Amino acid sequence: MTTASETGLAVDIQGLDVTFATDGGDVHAVRRVSLDVRRGEVLAIVGESGSGKTVTARTILGLLPETAVTQGVVLLDGTDVVGLDAEGLRAVRGTKAAMIFQEPSTALNPVFTVGWQLAEGLRAHGTYTKKQARAKAIEMLARVGIPEPERRVDDYPHQFSGGQKQRIVIATALALDPTVIIADEPTTALDVTVQAEILDLLRRLRDEDGTAIVLITHNMGVVADLADRVAVMLNGEVVETAPVVDLFAAPTHEYTKRLLAAVPRLQIVDRQLPAGAASAAPIVVADDLVIEYAGRLGRPTFRAVDRVSFSIAPGEVLGLVGESGSGKTTIGRAIAGLTPVSGGSLQVLGVEMLGVKERVFRRHRKDLGFVFQDPATSFNPLLTIAQNVAEPLIVHGGAKNADDARDKVDELLEAVQLPKAFGDRFPHELSGGQRQRASLARGLALDPKLLIADEPTSALDVSVQARVLELFAELQERFGFATLFITHDLAVVDMLAHRVVVLHKGEIAEEGTAAEVLGNPKDPYTRKLIASLPVPDPAEQAARRAVWEAHRYDV
Repeated sequence: MTTASETGLAVDIQGLDVTFATDGGDVHAVRRVSLDVRRGEVLAIVGESGSGKTVTARTILGLLPETAVTQGVVLLDGTDVVGLDAEGLRAVRGTKAAMIFQEPSTALNPVFTVGWQLAEGLRAHGTYTKKQARAKAIEMLARVGIPEPERRVDDYPHQFSGGQKQRIVIATALALDPTVIIADEPTTALDVTVQAEILDLLRRLRDEDGTAIVLITHNMGVVADLADRVAVMLNGEVVETAPVVDLFAAPTHEYTKRLLAAVPRLQIVDRQLPAGAASAAPIVVADDLVIEYAGRLGRPTFRAVDRVSFSIAPGEVLGLVGESGSGKTTIGRAIAGLTPVSGGSLQVLGVEMLGVKERVFRRHRKDLGFVFQDPATSFNPLLTIAQNVAEPLIVHGGAKNADDARDKVDELLEAVQLPKAFGDRFPHELSGGQRQRASLARGLALDPKLLIADEPTSALDVSVQARVLELFAELQERFGFATLFITHDLAVVDMLAHRVVVLHKGEIAEEGTAAEVLGNPKDPYTRKLIASLPVPDPAEQAARRAVWEAHRYDV
């Protein structure tokens, strides 16, 4: 019999079938999947939500619920994990395979220090003393690039940035030197610069330690940057497998071609403002805007936005770009009257927001629309989609109740390309893309003069994102509302924005038309942002990675 060490296979999946028992009948999630991953190789499994990619990967660690029925063979470093009991699974988790979860905030326990959580995993699988486990935890934090690990080992998860928390999750996964790491959307919620750092860390693990990596993602730019081979899944089946260069150069399956075609790319389009917009009175004017948060427990005041100036004309889409902590969401909240202005001037719809009283601004709220990053949490789960969309109309007196607003709601749902029958469904009965369309319908319910969209597509599959962005562009042109589009994705900004403002640590690093800022960036920070954006082409991405390395420590 050939052993795993002889074949070089870290994972060998043969004829995998997974079925979930539900109240509505059995759901066949994975069908006849066969895949393998070698040591020192990155296999990317790509596909839309519901394609079966995460279920396939979780089978490697036996992380499926009790309602799952699994058939086939899943060899993990020579051990068939299908049918292993709880004790057998505990023996392979962490030592033979470990998982990097999509959302580090939920993967880390908020009431324990990160050092304690790292040490807990070590002591659960080995004979570490308390002192040895702490030393190993410090070593692992240093290995993934956490500064001052000797001090920060005693910090809690909330004291780290999103990118640092993801590094800590990676450190936890690496602690016992597993043969394979399963990375489930490890960069989805991260800024492009932080994403580039995480991808660089995973690349070093592959190259220096020979770690096998199963990468679950819908970001084809990340695939081009990191993967060696790619498996494309659709409706629970693998429809195409190929080396990464071959797949991008000559995809054979129609679904793969559609996935690649849907990826937003920097086109550097010079969009013209609507006629008369430049001479009309601006919807928003910020002049030396300052926003500060009071310090707590003797800490000094934190200045989140520092002397920022810009304007938004009627019908204009302004892209507000920057990393987490740059101040972009704070500015959006200030424009909406949800965060007080500390200094300078901010005029919204002709109202000065510095010192404004809520009763003064309340009558202008009907002219503001919102599209949130995660519609699943912004919708009331106990209300139907129609009731959720009707809510702004009812609050502002446009309708007595949801039934009275139904004609308007049906019109809005059809405008965002959702059948009006979807109005009778609840939020959990819609897909992510459908919920985001419904969220857009709610944002437009009052025919706003200004729409604030805060990262509205960051969590969507690439093909769903493309459809939502196309729809957004059509609606913006049709209804003519001004838009503040907050994002960290420069390719999305390129698709929509007339002008771009780049924020860095609360200050404007660069501003201008989308063509000027994206096509000929002047500021080193902007150049770093653009170089950090992975593109769906392995050869081009390798060249961009070299540029990113050159500008890595510029700012």
